[in-house]
Amino acid sequence: MTAYSKQVIIFSLNGTLTPNGQGMDAETSRLFTGLLANKKIAVTSGCGMSKFETQLLKEFGTSPDRFSNLYLLPLSGTKLLTWKGTWVESYSEHLSPPQKEEIMTALNRTLKVIGWTEPSVSYGSIIQDRGSQVTFSGLGENAPFEKKSEWDPSRAIREKMLVELRSKLINYDVRIGGMTSIDITKRGVNKGYGVRKLEELLKLQPEAMIFVGDAIFPEGNDFPIKATGVDCIPVKSVADTKELLKSWVA
Repeated sequence: MTAYSKQVIIFSLNGTLTPNGQGMDAETSRLFTGLLANKKIAVTSGCGMSKFETQLLKEFGTSPDRFSNLYLLPLSGTKLLTWKGTWVESYSEHLSPPQKEEIMTALNRTLKVIGWTEPSVSYGSIIQDRGSQVTFSGLGENAPFEKKSEWDPSRAIREKMLVELRSKLINYDVRIGGMTSIDITKRGVNKGYGVRKLEELLKLQPEAMIFVGDAIFPEGNDFPIKATGVDCIPVKSVADTKELLKSWVA
């Protein structure tokens, strides 16, 4: 079965459909819209719904039928939203207050262990409680793309953090997301979990879906999708995704 013949095409957002933290460019938007007219598409990301609004949904204007084929899996698959005239949650795996406290304590201890100091200039909160996910962002959640790209390009800082965090948070999933972030969710609740929930909703088998993402490496937050049995296409940039979209839309 070729990629285009799949019934559902799933994309990661940051680094795949859009540059990290930025909106979709005009060409990608045109190609994505053309594909959405004929295919069911799901988009997943470690970011929350507000980023989906600014980076993705605003490109579609106000026509409600534009969303009929679109499914959203924000916060690393801890939520699934479908369009019913407005976006409706099919599920949401919220963290409890004690779970959040445990994660925050582990994060703060980890930062001390690795000798990390808060940057002199930050762009929003460094640690964010996103309800169903806690996220560490090295420069703050709203850091500009140029600053993000310079901060931890080899992932060395975050890989040190992973070792510490995983030893402290054995009941949670801890993964690298984006260019400066680490995402923490309930154990087993990740992008792979979200894909399985989408399969249940649409009553489809894994072979009916394909995933395109830029973080399909062992520590990346796209990696759990491999375990679902869904075919995966790794990309390195939005430019790679555009080439795929061009071939599918054509």
